[in-house]
Amino acid sequence: MMDIHQILKQLPHRYPILLVDRVLEVEKGVRIKALKNVTINEPFFTGHFPHRPVMPGVLMLEALAQAAALLAFDTLCTTPDDKTVYYFAGIDGARFKRPVEPGDQLTLDVTLLRMKAGIFKFGAKAWVGDEVAVEAELMCTMRTIA
Repeated sequence: MMDIHQILKQLPHRYPILLVDRVLEVEKGVRIKALKNVTINEPFFTGHFPHRPVMPGVLMLEALAQAAALLAFDTLCTTPDDKTVYYFAGIDGARFKRPVEPGDQLTLDVTLLRMKAGIFKFGAKAWVGDEVAVEAELMCTMRTIA
């Protein structure tokens, strides 16, 4: 549905913080399904943890937020410009169910729950295979910067 080149046109993130590799499905205004391939070359693995590399939970939430941003842009039929930033406004009910390690593939599944007054609320889960790795409700907003 969307390859890395199309993702780079939508998201301002770049290595090492770009955390969406491919979009598999988008249902405009409803949901998105995307992938993050987790490799041993990720820069955070050298320190988290050297004896047993684990993807930080906050980065799993960030990957879900990036997928949510792609859904929001698709829903609004917009491509953000250099003056548009998509921010977290809140995270509720975050639960980490399993560690994510090098070699895992995170399937990011985000559903739009509500869009009101410029605030988006999403239900989000990241899976490794058939196991939930993390789930949360995310709130995000777009802002214009100077």
